[in-house]
Order: sequence, then structure tokens, then C-alpha cells
Amino acid sequence: MESIDCIVAGAGVVGLAIARRLGRAGREVVVIDAAPDIGTSTSSRNSEVIHAGIYYAAGSLMARHCVAGRQTLYAYCGDHGIPHRRCGKLIVATTDGERAALASIKARAEANGVDDLAFLDAPQARALEPALHCAAALLSPSTGIVDSHAFMLSLRGEAEDAGVSFAFNAPLTGAEARSDGILVDVGGDAPMTLGCRLLINAAGLHAPAVARSIDGMPLARIPTAYFAKGNYFSCTRRAPFTRLIYPVPEPGGLGVHLTLDLGGQAKFGPDVEWVDAIDYTVDPARAARFYPAIRRYWPDLPDGALTPAFAGVRPKIVPPAVASQDFMIQGPDDHGVAGLINLFGIESPGLTSSLAIADHVAGIAAAAR
Repeated sequence: MESIDCIVAGAGVVGLAIARRLGRAGREVVVIDAAPDIGTSTSSRNSEVIHAGIYYAAGSLMARHCVAGRQTLYAYCGDHGIPHRRCGKLIVATTDGERAALASIKARAEANGVDDLAFLDAPQARALEPALHCAAALLSPSTGIVDSHAFMLSLRGEAEDAGVSFAFNAPLTGAEARSDGILVDVGGDAPMTLGCRLLINAAGLHAPAVARSIDGMPLARIPTAYFAKGNYFSCTRRAPFTRLIYPVPEPGGLGVHLTLDLGGQAKFGPDVEWVDAIDYTVDPARAARFYPAIRRYWPDLPDGALTPAFAGVRPKIVPPAVASQDFMIQGPDDHGVAGLINLFGIESPGLTSSLAIADHVAGIAAAAR
């Protein structure tokens, strides 16, 4: 039986960032993934937004890693020529009754170290975005957009340069924690069993299922998986905005917001649709719910301008009745299994946070050696 130092289960943006970080630290790393390529699910089905770190509870992993990760991601993109733009974002109150929500959002952002939000009255907001309807807004100049696929390709390239190997169509089908390491069963066309000193479960939507397949992992330490599907619609017309437009948040997400790609094309979403299984189809009939939500801040959205684009699924570890969650990153001190690190609930802002999460995991891994 072959034995290696580290196995990373999951080749999404977080798994790639972790593999790169460990490889550059001199560790022998193999990345396995059930999919045929990198970043095929959550990492490629999102708004591609570089988040500032505004909404999350002070002191939470989401807040800490988003703020640190945003700064590191901008630097990485600049150093590596990754297409991105610091376009800014407006969080809008469309009624006077929502003004208090803006004040609460600003206070939470400042508690997280985001100190560049500016409160705008309606005329000031319309001076920036003339087509916008709002009663007031917060301007977040640190929010941006990134070509997520180019970022992931760069992470993979740097990981491979550091000696990291990749195996695709290679699902983790089971594992056994032993006193001398972890045995990992890998499926696919050439099934095998690999021994490793360190197993990192970065399987995203499937992370709880992967953890349950590890003999020796305490079941009580594995959160329940919930799936919050987010549908996106693209706009067939050129939207008259240069910044991202977000309404005040709603339970389970940030509301139907307007984001832009690097070519200036607008897309709207995600909404929140709780589902029992992973499903990426977009029902065109859901557009009927999008039009009134969008017209709260863009009244001139033309009829018939929305067309189904894509859907993503958030890896939730809290039920619909719970308004928010935090990243859960477990090391041996948390669950008692030597050589195992689990990452659960890595939803938005996982893309923004990926490099900071990788540093966090590398710290746990170093302490566990």
C-alpha cells in the first residue's frame, strides 16, 4: 500500500488554496476529487464577488477570514495578473423603514475592521448610479469582482509547481483512522487505498458525508448538511450600473442583488430556495419573483429582460430557521482524530476567504505534526 504525507479531498477553490499552501511549505500533497476538473460546483457557481467582510458576526471565522482573505486576494490577483476589478458596492435601503438596517450593517462592518463604508443619502447615491432608486445607501469601496476560474487555475498551477499531484474522477469512498495515520479508500476507474499522515476534508457540499465515511470520526461532531439553492438570472439588456447593487439582507442570503462580470454584463441573484438534494436547474418561472425584487432598486428593469443563467448551492450546516452560520474548521483538538482536519459550511465568503482559510488550516496542520 502506498503512503503519502497529505491528502486533500476536494479541488474547489478552498481545497486548491490549501494544497498550494501546504505544497509550498514542503509537504507532499495529493488532491483527490470525484469531479473531472477543479472547482466544478460551489466554486464556479457564485457571484464571483470579492467581499469586504461586512455582514458577519464580529470575531467569527467568516469575519476574520473574509477581511484577511480579501486583502490577500487583491494582492494575489495583482501579483499574478488575475482579472479582477475593485468596482465597489452599494447596499441600498429602498424605503425609509430600512435605514435602520443600514446603520446596523455599518456598525457590524466596523466591528469586523471594515472602516471604509460611507453612508449616502438618496441624491448622493443617485449621483453615483443615476438609475438607482433608494432612500439611502452604504458605499463599500473595497468590494470587487474576480475571474474565479482564472484564480483557481493559478492556484492549481502554483500547487503543481510545488509538487502537488491531482487525481480527478477519484472520490473518497471511505477512510479509517488508525494510530499510525489514516487509510483512505479512493474510488474511480483505478480504485486504491492510500495511507496518509494528514487528511483534509475540503469536500464542500459533501464534507459532512465524507466525514461520516471516516471510521473513527465521532458522529456527534459532524454537522447536518442543509442545501440552500440560489438561482441566478442574467439580463438581456445592458444594465446602467457600474457598481454592484445589494438590497438589505434577507434570511439565508443577501437578497436578489445585481452583480457585474468583468465585461460589464449584469446578473441577478441568488434567491434562496431550500432543497433536499443538489440540483442546478433554474426554473424560468422563478423570474416572476425576481422582477419585483429588482424593481425595488431598479424601477426601469424592462419586461422580459431576465433569462435563466445558472444555480449554485450553499453548503449550509444550519437549518432554514437559523439566520446565519459560521465556517466550521475542525482539527484534532476538536474531534480527537489525529491527522484529520474537517472544513464544514464553507459557503460565501469562501472564495474571498480562501487564502486566509488555507493559512488557518496550515497552522492547524503544523501544530498537529
